[in-house]
Amino acid sequence: MKLTIGHLYPDLLNLYGDRGNIACLMKHCIWRGIEAETIEFNTGDQIDFSKLDIVLLGGGSDREQAIVCKSLLEIQSEFKDYVEDGGVVIAVCGGYQLLGKYYKTDAGMIEGLNLVDIYTEQEEGRLIDNIVLDSELVDMPVVGFENHGGRTYLNGNKPFGKVLYGAGNDGKSGYEGVVYKNVIGTYLHGPLLPKNPQVSDYLIRKALERKYGGEVILTPLDDSQEKEANDYIYHRFVKE
Repeated sequence: MKLTIGHLYPDLLNLYGDRGNIACLMKHCIWRGIEAETIEFNTGDQIDFSKLDIVLLGGGSDREQAIVCKSLLEIQSEFKDYVEDGGVVIAVCGGYQLLGKYYKTDAGMIEGLNLVDIYTEQEEGRLIDNIVLDSELVDMPVVGFENHGGRTYLNGNKPFGKVLYGAGNDGKSGYEGVVYKNVIGTYLHGPLLPKNPQVSDYLIRKALERKYGGEVILTPLDDSQEKEANDYIYHRFVKE
């Protein structure tokens, strides 16, 4: 089995260590004997979504998001087809905001890709803290760090998780991120996947099932160190 990961615009969207998410996905495949490769697509490159099994859209500043979105809007229909066909996407922070209809900032409106029926508006103050979620997708708590001025509204879509500690999408709803088909959008970074091995495996499993059909059961890995770090954060911010 083989998976191809597309890393979209790392020249602009790599503000929060998103290459760490790529490295984690690659290692989780290779340790299991699953062949994996990553293709980086920078601004100006042609993207063929039919050749991709997982797509990572990372974080960047508002200025960088505006630049990237101009390129992405040119391939919006192809990206939309990929998503609707069950393509796996992990979108972090700025990439998460770009999934929706728009991101309204003090400097103006950034048109979104409209891949998911959500929207984001900049509001006063930034939401900055460690964050812990309870997510239906995995058995472990999902932990990370958030730092965003935008407030994202889900319009009835399923959240990535319920906030146990932190602010989440808007600091009010008690939820964080979004799940739509095989798309996960989230404000959690730092990077996300090394701290949350079950989320990494969820993405890999969904990609393999889409590509090869049938239920996929992944070979267990020794995630003891990752689980120890995850458990420390959970007990530090939730259990104390």
